[in-house]
Amino acid sequence: MRIRPFQPEDTDAVVALWETAGLTRPWNDPLQDIARKATVQPHLFVVAEDETGRILGSVMAGYDGHRGWMNYLATNLDARGLGVGRALVAHVEAGLRDLGCPKVNLQVRSGNAQVVEFYRRLGYEIDDTVDLGKRLIADV
Repeated sequence: MRIRPFQPEDTDAVVALWETAGLTRPWNDPLQDIARKATVQPHLFVVAEDETGRILGSVMAGYDGHRGWMNYLATNLDARGLGVGRALVAHVEAGLRDLGCPKVNLQVRSGNAQVVEFYRRLGYEIDDTVDLGKRLIADV
């Protein structure tokens, strides 16, 4: 397995991966998210691929000067349990650390206990916070 920066030709495979993993929502256009990420710290949008070039997983990360964020971590169903997700997280954590990022946050849907447990095994803890959001640009 090799981790490398996302390339535009990865788009279809990555969007299909996100859809299969249940990460996409009707109000978020994944193509718009990819286009936006290409303009901000694109080196923190990476994919894992096997020796044939097949995409096994992806993750997007970023640092705003105060906190790092990780989004769209997904692995192919047949690659789960092989360390792909763990390797992707470690890769972007190292990239964030290199930028001086002191802490990384992420969001998991409240009913996704399996993913919460995955992150707990990697040392993540549930913060005592309330997640708020406001849409500034409608994708759809």
